[in-house]
Order: sequence, then C-alpha cells, then structure tokens
Amino acid sequence: MKTKVFGVAALSLALASGYAFAQSSTVNGAAGGAVTGAIVGGPVGAAVGGVAGAIVGTAIDPPPQKVVTYVQEQPMPEDSVVVREKVVVGQPLPETVRVRTIPENPKYAYAVVNHERVIVEPSSRKVIRVLN
Repeated sequence: MKTKVFGVAALSLALASGYAFAQSSTVNGAAGGAVTGAIVGGPVGAAVGGVAGAIVGTAIDPPPQKVVTYVQEQPMPEDSVVVREKVVVGQPLPETVRVRTIPENPKYAYAVVNHERVIVEPSSRKVIRVLN
C-alpha cells in the first residue's frame, strides 16, 4: 500500500516539476522530474520522474528568438480579443481568439489576447510563451 502511495506521489510531483520546466527543454524536464522522483520515491521514483519530466519537457518547445522578435515587432492588431480566462502556458486559446501564422516559421503562430502577445502552436492552439 505504501509503495502505491509513494508511486502516485512521485508521479504527481514529477509531472508538476516537469510542467514547471516545460519552457526550458527535454533535458531540464527529465532532470527536474528525476530529482523530484528521487526525493519522494527513491531510485524507482527517479526513473518514473525522469521519464515523465522528459515527456512534459518535449511537449512544448520554446520558440527561437527569431520568432519572438517577429511577434514583438508586429503592430498591435485592431481585432485583439479580451477573454475572461487567464492565458496560461500549455493551455489552448479559446476559439474566439484569432491566431496569426508566422510566415518564416509555420511551426509557430501568435495572437494578441488581453492586450498580451502570445506565441502558440497553430494546430493545437496551445500557448507556448506569453510575451510582456
């Protein structure tokens, strides 16, 4: 019974730590998950945490600086949307938000929500980065 409790706790903490490191990279996600898992569940927790952290770390790759610069240089569109939901990295944008593609890098798109520029993954509309 204790093993199951520790296993669930290790996996939960690993996923949480991996999510926190998701904007960095796979390496950071795996390392953070492994450390958290090792603290909670020992060697088995480290293995589970490392795998879970790596998966979460690869889910959202940070955009290259060229993409960030492009989005920052675009004029503020007249049709920017204000939504009640908080814009959160890893969560999709509401369907009411217009997403604009980035011509030089179609892997990324951007939108202006609540007067903030956000970089998103076009197919899933998941927020990758919020620019201030």
